[in-house]
Amino acid sequence: MIAKYELSDNLSKPGPAHSGRETIFHNGSMLLAKVNLKDTGFYTVRTYNILGNAISTTYTYLNVYAYLWNCGLLDTSSQPTIEFVPPSVAEGGRVLLLVRNHPENSVCFAWFKGIVVFHNLVGIRRLPSTKPILFGPAYSGRETLNSDGSLQLHNVSQKDRGLYTLRILNSYGTSEDVQGQLQVDSSLSVFCNALTSSRLMIQPVLGYVAEGEDVFLQVHNLPEEARVFSWHKSNNGSPARKLVEYNRVKSSISWEPAERIRGKVYKTGSLLLQDVIESDAGMYTLEVLNKDSKIERANVQFYVKKSVTQPFVQITDTTVTGGTSVILTCVSPDTDVSIRWIFNNENLQLTEKMTLSPTKCALRIDPVGKEDFGLYQCEVLNHFSYSTSPPVRLG
Repeated sequence: MIAKYELSDNLSKPGPAHSGRETIFHNGSMLLAKVNLKDTGFYTVRTYNILGNAISTTYTYLNVYAYLWNCGLLDTSSQPTIEFVPPSVAEGGRVLLLVRNHPENSVCFAWFKGIVVFHNLVGIRRLPSTKPILFGPAYSGRETLNSDGSLQLHNVSQKDRGLYTLRILNSYGTSEDVQGQLQVDSSLSVFCNALTSSRLMIQPVLGYVAEGEDVFLQVHNLPEEARVFSWHKSNNGSPARKLVEYNRVKSSISWEPAERIRGKVYKTGSLLLQDVIESDAGMYTLEVLNKDSKIERANVQFYVKKSVTQPFVQITDTTVTGGTSVILTCVSPDTDVSIRWIFNNENLQLTEKMTLSPTKCALRIDPVGKEDFGLYQCEVLNHFSYSTSPPVRLG
């Protein structure tokens, strides 16, 4: 224990792990001064009630590194995605929520059933895999958290359908969220049997659509008593923004001013997106306000196909001699791409003297030895395509 703070006394009391650099505040925050590499690790804050019983536990990870840098020439980041295997699972079956393209420097995977709030936490898997798994309030005993970040659900039921969020923490101390929508089949097709079902649902858009095409998000079973419904959009766990609101009482449609109207909304709740572009991809949420002021939600997600352009590699010095350092930069105009490095036509195996920038767009070798001489390339990938740079020679 580092320290505890008693609200009744407004007093902080240091614990055995207190180093003299920690300050605890009345709102639960902790200031850690003059951090060093030994401070890297997981930190836990636990709250207690007046009887001394623990009522909440929250975890975070602090990573301290020797220096911070990035290439500065490429504004891009790794783009993980969730793939459902199979894409739609029958009740009683198993489904794997497979993580594609997670950062190589990942240190923690946290799964949530729904949005990122503590009561939705299924579990936390920390790396290396020898560390124990921390299960949350939403864990049912049917979930398996794998060391590659994937989540497997066993004996699936209709209660498992809906939104899942994965929060990935990397060794730089930053995190990114990725979301996916699980579809669960009943004994009969829920869409063929839409008239006898009362559950609000959206016809899923599977796979990808090309730029310039139209996407129809068809809603089934919009409640008859629905007074107002609205569509919202988010990307990779970012806060959802409202696109449009339909007031069935007034028969009025209100698009948000910041939105370029390239679509139509129907009284059935369905949404037509016309002439889609790359930025239209993401998670779409339908919110329905009933006459009793209860809100019902449904989600759907799709991606937009867009081929990446060929990147190129810049290098600080192509004639370096042993003992000096060098930085190679992968330059691409594309955003929302992943980057991998290739050395002599094979995937680059990082050594202790190699460091990647947080976005992987820059590779530093310090010091450079003869074993590092050869041809370097970078490859950029998105959900749909990839492209490899021409080789550059080091040495």
